[in-house]
Amino acid sequence: MAVTDTENPLLGETTCSSLLHKLQEIWDEVGENDEERDKMLLQIEKECLDVYKRKVEQAAKSRAQLLQALSDAKIELASLLSALGEKSIAGLGIPEKASGTIKEQLAAIAPALEQLWKQKEERVKEFSDVQSQIQKICGEIAGNLSLGDQAPSVDESDLTLKKLDEYQAQLQELQKEKSDRLHKVLEFVSTVHDLCGVLGMDFFSTVTEVHPSLNDSTGVQSKSISNDTLARLAKTVLALKEDKKQRLHKLQELATQLIDLWNLMDTPSEERRLFDHVTCNISAYVDEVTVPGALALDLIEQAEVEVERLDQLKASRMKEIAFKRQGELEEIFARAHIEIDPVAAREKIMTLIDSGNVEPAELLADMDNQIAKAKEEAHSRKEILDKVEKWMSACEEESWLEDYNRDENRYNASRGAHLNLKRAEKARILVNKIPALVETLVAKTRAWEEDHGISFTYDGVPLLAMLDEYAMLRQEREEEKRRMRESKKFHEQQSSEQESIFGSRPSPARPAGPKKIVGPRANGGVNGTPSRRLSLNAHQNGSRSTTKEGKRESTGSIRPAAPVNYVAISKEDSASHVSVSDTVPASP
Repeated sequence: MAVTDTENPLLGETTCSSLLHKLQEIWDEVGENDEERDKMLLQIEKECLDVYKRKVEQAAKSRAQLLQALSDAKIELASLLSALGEKSIAGLGIPEKASGTIKEQLAAIAPALEQLWKQKEERVKEFSDVQSQIQKICGEIAGNLSLGDQAPSVDESDLTLKKLDEYQAQLQELQKEKSDRLHKVLEFVSTVHDLCGVLGMDFFSTVTEVHPSLNDSTGVQSKSISNDTLARLAKTVLALKEDKKQRLHKLQELATQLIDLWNLMDTPSEERRLFDHVTCNISAYVDEVTVPGALALDLIEQAEVEVERLDQLKASRMKEIAFKRQGELEEIFARAHIEIDPVAAREKIMTLIDSGNVEPAELLADMDNQIAKAKEEAHSRKEILDKVEKWMSACEEESWLEDYNRDENRYNASRGAHLNLKRAEKARILVNKIPALVETLVAKTRAWEEDHGISFTYDGVPLLAMLDEYAMLRQEREEEKRRMRESKKFHEQQSSEQESIFGSRPSPARPAGPKKIVGPRANGGVNGTPSRRLSLNAHQNGSRSTTKEGKRESTGSIRPAAPVNYVAISKEDSASHVSVSDTVPASP
């Protein structure tokens, strides 16, 4: 029972006093002396004091740790605010002045720190992404792609939005530069593609030599945009353009040679059309040639082979070609009324070709030079020849008018009489212009002879001699007409005097003599159609002497030889009729 009672208090609340009471009971029961009891109580008191000391030390240490943690939290908070660029902590729910216990202050700072840490992590990620893109683009521009594989170093001491905006602005500038470079690269690649197509070259091998990333197998964003790539692309484009220019020049030379050889040998159009792809660019500029394969090497080689073949064919047909050129030269001289000896010229060509002392190309070049000079001389004679043509036409009209005036039935109401009358009126106007035309022709001919230092000949006859002869004959004809008018006037005066002496008598009818038939004239064909050739007889070339006595022989005598082509009427014809202005109708 005693043991049970002792233990009963232990079943309830245990306190120091209860334990001390229990210890007193045990000591009483045991019979412990007071000294031992005091000693034991001192020991218990000392042990209790040690326990209190330890607890106080632990509490003080914990307080110090809490204060250090609070200080560290505040420092970290300030550092985060500074790195993130936050100016105040009011927006984080933290009072500016600290209040409450240490744990309460720590509890108040902890959520803000957590929030700032999350914000810092996000900001660092943003900085890392931007700097990674900047580093990658810089590496692409520098041509060092390994720079983009390295992780960027983010300065966590400055994670402000201002700094982030600076990096983003730098990134935008680099992205724009990258876009411009990429656009330039694509332009270069497109130009290389077009040039390779025109030149018949392999585009992929050409562009891969510049940089492997430039072929079509890679994406647009993966193409190299470095300074070295741009410089090599520009150099490639320049080289291809120069090659294109040289090939076009070569092809145009071959096309010119082909056309010259075709024209020389009268090549049919069917054979010429086989090389239309060569001759179509004969006058094209470099930028105008865009057809793929237009300047391929095999095409140029094909043209060279054809030119060589035609050159060999030309050598075998040299005589035919040379005679064709000689015919062209003779035609130019004939149109210009320049007299040459074609037989001697052709014999000379035959001799040169047969002797082999002259190259075919040199002979043709010499003949081309002669043709050019002949064309130049013909051009210088053109104005005078045009006026000679007008003079010849006027002389024809003059001849026709004289035949018309000689016709006694010209006023009869026959078919075409009114047309002849109109023509006669126009012919009179044209004939009146002959003296001025001849005077102008003489002046221009003399000026031409002074400029060229040679005599101007028309079909081998000096033109001035022809004009002087014509002027002399025309003057003699005018004098003959004047003498006829004076003779007629004298006969009319005699008739008037006889009528006044013997009285008037009926006018006899017009003599019924045979009507004069218009026959061949000395200056042309039948009925006043003159020959178009104007040349002096062999014994009259360069001579202006004609005996007036021979020109004034009586009717019925044979005239001395006159220029076959001149429109001067004979004295017999002049004596056998009176011009329209001098004709007096007979009285009925």
